[in-house]
Amino acid sequence: MTTSKNKIQFLLGNKLTEIDFNSKKIPPTTTVLNYLRSLPNHKGVKEGCAEGDCGACTVVIAEESNNKLTYKSFDSCLIFLPSLHGKQLITVEDVGNSENLHPVQEALVDTHASQCGFCTPGITMSLFSIYKQDFIPSKEFIIDALTGNLCRCTGYKPIIEAAHKCCGEHNHDNFSENENETILKLQEIKKTSDNIAIDTGIQKYYLPTNLKTALQLRTDLPASTIINGGTDVALRVTKKNEIIPTIIDLSQTTGLKQITKTEKEWSIGTGISLEDVRVEVKEIFPALYEMLSVFGSKQIRNKATFGGNIGSASPIGDTTPVLMAYNSVLVLKNTKAEREIKLREFITGYRTTQMNHDELIIAVKIPIPNKTEIIKSYKISKRKDLDISTVSACFNLTKDEKSIVKDIFIVYGGMAATTSRATKTEKFLIGKQWNRENIEKAMKLIDEDFTPISDARSGAEARKIMARNLMMKFYNDTNKS
Repeated sequence: MTTSKNKIQFLLGNKLTEIDFNSKKIPPTTTVLNYLRSLPNHKGVKEGCAEGDCGACTVVIAEESNNKLTYKSFDSCLIFLPSLHGKQLITVEDVGNSENLHPVQEALVDTHASQCGFCTPGITMSLFSIYKQDFIPSKEFIIDALTGNLCRCTGYKPIIEAAHKCCGEHNHDNFSENENETILKLQEIKKTSDNIAIDTGIQKYYLPTNLKTALQLRTDLPASTIINGGTDVALRVTKKNEIIPTIIDLSQTTGLKQITKTEKEWSIGTGISLEDVRVEVKEIFPALYEMLSVFGSKQIRNKATFGGNIGSASPIGDTTPVLMAYNSVLVLKNTKAEREIKLREFITGYRTTQMNHDELIIAVKIPIPNKTEIIKSYKISKRKDLDISTVSACFNLTKDEKSIVKDIFIVYGGMAATTSRATKTEKFLIGKQWNRENIEKAMKLIDEDFTPISDARSGAEARKIMARNLMMKFYNDTNKS
């Protein structure tokens, strides 16, 4: 493998594009949004929020694997330029124009699905990503794909109608005609350069393609910022204008993208996108599926990863409570050894963990629950979709045939400086009848388990009420099942 210094290559539409970060004097943390806006003929992408909330900057990225292209939507405001290396970037200008409309654009015209037009390019790209799938999308699939695109003029009914009108089994277009050529171009980029290393004198940005190189970089650069999806770190650049000195970007590290399944557990690589995880786990780990289904938009889930969400150790991280309830185990690795640690023991304080400075989280092992376990996850936020948790919770209950609680695990996010267990509440419930009377008593103990803070999302007292009510909701849901 070769190391490419200061340069990346990708396809912009069908055009081979090279960026030399030294000669162009642009930071490697330049977002794809800002890069496109700097070009003379790519102003279709819009900046509405610069934090992944509005979808006006949505683009589609095609990636080659096993001689096949996959097309996914992304918020270009959350993507750093180097991560485009070896991929195809598709914008609304590439999809079609007034003289040659794409079927998606024709459908938007026919259903009168555009008014002011500011958000329309992003909506077009989300529909294009649906169009490029090889199945007829359900209404639920379409709505989920459009969740990350906000429109304040049209309303969403005609946009959904446009999706039904154009997206189906026959998804042929000019991209299909050029697909073989595109695959060859992307394969050629991968052959000629690997392990991107960018050094502008102000910033260093590394993009390793294999785990061995990634671990060595981690050892050599212990103070570096590690990103995988980078949806959280990107906000430090777009919102705080922070200059991050050194970044190790794991988004193209192949050793982090495997799922291994056995009868006892699944091992999920931390480089797999949350959307790909969501699709995989639906039948075996339904509580995880439910939580991931309200984790941001599809554009964000296509970029965000398990590793990033866990590694940030945020007290409102959506995946942490549910993974703790499943009693998940993290696999940590450095250049010399590999070790495992339970996620329940991993986080030691506010955004601090037991991970050493030379280690990476390479996988999450999730035990397959036995048939007696009842596991459910919940999230309260100001919006149902695309919002940060105010309070989240996950419960793992085992009771006997007489409905006596044999074991229970209760964990909350947003109630303390870390994702934390309600230990007094658990202790009270074990050995007692699983009935409303005992649940109401247990709800009062939650106040003793936590001393939440007041912030922009909620007051402390409101959080206590939410936590108590989620306890009751879990009880009600278990009575239904």
